[in-house]
Amino acid sequence: MKNLLALALCILGAFQSMAQNNPSTKPNIIYILADDLGYGDLSSYGQINFKTPTLDSLAAHGVKFTQHYAGAPVCAPSRAALMTGRDIGHGWVRGNYETGPLGLGAGLPLRLEDITLAEVLKKAAYHTALIGKWGLGMDGTTGHPNKKGFDYFYGYLNQAHAHNHYPDYLYRNDRKIAIPENADRNLKKFSSDLFTTEALEFLDRQAENKPFFLYLAYTTPHAEMIVPDDALFQSFKGKFNEQPYPGKDYSAEKTLGGYGHSAHPVATYATMVVRLDRDVARIIKMLQQKGLDKNTIIMFSSDNGSHKEGGFNPEVLNSSGSLRGAKRDLYEGGIRVPFIVSGTGIKSGVISDHISGFPDILPTLAAYAGVNLQKNGIKTDGISLLPVLSGMDKNQNDHKYLYWEFHEGNQPAQAIRFGKWKAVRYGALKEMEIYDLEADKAEQRNVAAAHPTLVAKFLSMFNAARTPSPYWKIE
Repeated sequence: MKNLLALALCILGAFQSMAQNNPSTKPNIIYILADDLGYGDLSSYGQINFKTPTLDSLAAHGVKFTQHYAGAPVCAPSRAALMTGRDIGHGWVRGNYETGPLGLGAGLPLRLEDITLAEVLKKAAYHTALIGKWGLGMDGTTGHPNKKGFDYFYGYLNQAHAHNHYPDYLYRNDRKIAIPENADRNLKKFSSDLFTTEALEFLDRQAENKPFFLYLAYTTPHAEMIVPDDALFQSFKGKFNEQPYPGKDYSAEKTLGGYGHSAHPVATYATMVVRLDRDVARIIKMLQQKGLDKNTIIMFSSDNGSHKEGGFNPEVLNSSGSLRGAKRDLYEGGIRVPFIVSGTGIKSGVISDHISGFPDILPTLAAYAGVNLQKNGIKTDGISLLPVLSGMDKNQNDHKYLYWEFHEGNQPAQAIRFGKWKAVRYGALKEMEIYDLEADKAEQRNVAAAHPTLVAKFLSMFNAARTPSPYWKIE
C-alpha cells in the first residue's frame, strides 16, 4: 500500500500543471468506465477497507461530483445513454435484452440513426478508440463500434462474454483474436491487463498535434470474481467476512454468461478495484512520458452501482456508502456513481453537488471539441458540464429532472430525480414512493402521503418522460 501512495504522490504534480494549463487547441479526452463499481468503492468517496490513491489524486486536483448518475441500473442501457446522450426514456436500448434475437447477452444493437459521442468527436477530427467492453452491437450489426464512430476497437462485443475475465478470444475491430493462453479455462491472461497494455500502446502511437478520444471500458469489478493470484490478492485474503462461491468453471462458448467459482469473492472485489486504480496510474505515467499530459482531460465513472453477483456481497465493503440499494435498483445505490474529471482546463480541488448524469457527457465533449450539436441535427437529453468543470458554476444550467426505468423482474420500475425530490414506482398503476434526498439520502422515509401535490407533479413527469418502445413497455 505504501508503494501505491508513493505513486499517487508522484502524479500529483503532473495533474496540478494539467489543471492550470488551458491551451487553445482541442484537448485529448480519456473516459475511463468501471463496471459495477459502487458509489462508496473509492477511498475519496468513503471506502475504508482499501485505498485508491490514483483516483483520489484525480479527485483532489479536479472536480469530484457527488450527485452524478449512471444512465440505468444495469450495463447496456447505461452505456447506451453514455454513448448517445439520450436518457433511457428516449433511447433505443432500454435494457440488457439478454434473450433477444441475437443470442444470450448479445443485446440490442445501436441503430444507424443513434449518433454516438465518438461520431460527434470525429466531426472535430478526433482519432477515436474503444478498448474494453462494448455491449451495444455484435459483429455484422449496425451497432459494431467501427460503425459507431470508433476508428479502433479491442475488447468484448458481447457483454455476457465479458463475464469471463479470462476469455479465450477478444475482438480487434471486426476480427476475432484468439488468446490461446486462456484456452480450456487456463487462467493466464487477465482481460483488464490486456486492456491496459492495449491502451498504453494506443497512447504511445499518438502525436501531440492531433486530438484523440479513448473510451477505456474496463470489466472490473464486475463478476466473475477471479483475479490473478498475486501479492495484492494475497494481502486481502482472510481480511473480510466472506463465503466461497461455488459457481462453475465454464467454457465461454458453451455456457456464455455464467460465473466461475471463487473461494474469496470479497477479497477479489477489493483486489479488482485497487488493480483498476493502479492501471489508471500507468495510463497517467504514459501521458507524462509522451508529453500528452499537458493537453488531456481524464474522466472516470462507473456504469451502475455495485453488484451482488459471483458471491460478492456489497454490504461487506459498504460499496454503496450510505445509499440504499445496489445494481438493479432504482434507489440511489443502483444509479448514483462516482464521477471524477481532472486535467487540462479543469478547475482543481472542487467538490460539486451539481445533479448530472450520463447523457451530459456527449454535449460536454462536444463543447470541448467545438462541435455545435444543434447545427449538426444531433439531439441529446444532456446538458454540457463545461461551466462547472471550468469553475463557472453560476453559468451552469440544471436539468428539469432526470429519468430512469428498469425492466427486469415481475414489473417495470421507474424513477425521477427532481431537484431534491426522488420518486420511485413499480408499474404505472402502483403507488408512488417519494424521498427528500437532502434530508434522507438513504431513502428510508417515504413522504408521498404528505405531499399530494408533488405526487401529481411526478405523475405528470412520468407520463411525459418516455417515448414508446417496441421492446420495453410500461403498463
